[in-house]
Amino acid sequence: MTDDARLPDALFWDMDGTLLDTEPLWEKVLVEFANRLDIEMTDALRDSTMGNSSVDAMTKVYDAALVPEAGRDFDADEDWMVQRVLELFDGGPRWRPGAVDALELVAGADIPMVLVTNTMREVTDVLLSTIGAERFVTTVCGDEVEAGKPAPHIYRRAAELVGFPIGRCLAVEDSPAGAAATFAAGVRAIIVPSAIEVQPRATYTYRDSLVGLTLDDLAAALAHPHV
Repeated sequence: MTDDARLPDALFWDMDGTLLDTEPLWEKVLVEFANRLDIEMTDALRDSTMGNSSVDAMTKVYDAALVPEAGRDFDADEDWMVQRVLELFDGGPRWRPGAVDALELVAGADIPMVLVTNTMREVTDVLLSTIGAERFVTTVCGDEVEAGKPAPHIYRRAAELVGFPIGRCLAVEDSPAGAAATFAAGVRAIIVPSAIEVQPRATYTYRDSLVGLTLDDLAAALAHPHV
């Protein structure tokens, strides 16, 4: 690493699709949810829900099914989704390529890490048994902020908890919703697309995967202009 390169004060990790290959499981549950409402999960509807909080994803499926406001039982349907997801996770989720090495790289550089995920706390705590809760100084979930990604609240909360200016932090994301949240919050991001392509923006640093990630890569991503 060059002498004048500066590493981020903290690194914010997305979970689903970035660290863990869980997006196909969430997609399966959303397809089942759409079927429960007697509609087909189209490609466009599926893409629009990827990376969303559970409430946002459910709202889009409710809208597509023309379910009136009075007929939307968010609590009961979210409970069903949580239990279904946990059933599918029972075999253990798989890591995304390079994710473990990337986590160890950042830890070895003594950079504090925060898990920042739209997934609800109940499910996140189960998955942390795979990821390792001890890797992170704290975690922030989509059901613990005013609105999940693509809103900026979850990243602003992460910066507040870790105690560093958000402009000195770096995020790693995979989805359009997650990428949009980083931009809205003012945090630069490394984007490693998984299920859906993320539209280009100068603020983002794009990688095909986390394989081979270096400290120089982190410093270069932090140096990108926020435009």
